[in-house]
Amino acid sequence: MKIVTNEKYIRRNKKIGQYTTIASLAILVIGFIISLDTSNPGLFGWSLLALVIGFALSQVGIYFGNRWGRSPRPDEVLAAGLKGLEDKYTLYNYMTVVPHLLVGPAGIWILATFTQRGAITYNPDRKRWSQKGGNFIMKLFGQEGLGRPDQEVYNLYQDMQKYISKEVSIPNLPSPQVAMVFLSDKSTVQAQDSPVPAMHIEKLKDFIRKQAKENIYRADVKDPDSVDPVRRFQQFLPEESVV
Repeated sequence: MKIVTNEKYIRRNKKIGQYTTIASLAILVIGFIISLDTSNPGLFGWSLLALVIGFALSQVGIYFGNRWGRSPRPDEVLAAGLKGLEDKYTLYNYMTVVPHLLVGPAGIWILATFTQRGAITYNPDRKRWSQKGGNFIMKLFGQEGLGRPDQEVYNLYQDMQKYISKEVSIPNLPSPQVAMVFLSDKSTVQAQDSPVPAMHIEKLKDFIRKQAKENIYRADVKDPDSVDPVRRFQQFLPEESVV
């Protein structure tokens, strides 16, 4: 499997996380110091404002730090989980309008990654996702709650569809598909009835191989020089990483 990654994008976001975290700590300290001055009641509003801004920046710093400042990053976990796929596959990380795109004999797959821990389940009757367990502190600060993964998946799909409609002109190109991939080694996934395939990273490679066997968009075996639409799309995308 070939991996094409926007390393420049990753470095930029890592720096954003670092600088934002430092700025948030500085503002929180300033707000705390101001709050200690009880001789001037007029400073209370400034202290409160500093604390609010500092907290908001800390959330941004945590978000960027978790995704791009720590190793293994989502792209690294995906690469490890898909290691062993044949060379006809290419994993694109931060190179298109979606963070992770896998293109190859199985078709065009948007890999929606989630780092939440705990037991992840889908209730087909209520059409809802739920999460049990995980890091309570991170949930409290809104960094590890599951939220609405179905909405996130829909947005990724729409973004890729718009991109293909606007930028790509390849006859018979199949629509992209989405797979929800949970990356944490402290998570379990029970979502057999999910409308979108959902699985732990350990099962992703076998899932992709199974899809390839069922895929009908292949080159015509009677014409070895023909190129199937997915292969043409792969040739349209960047071939080298951005460093």
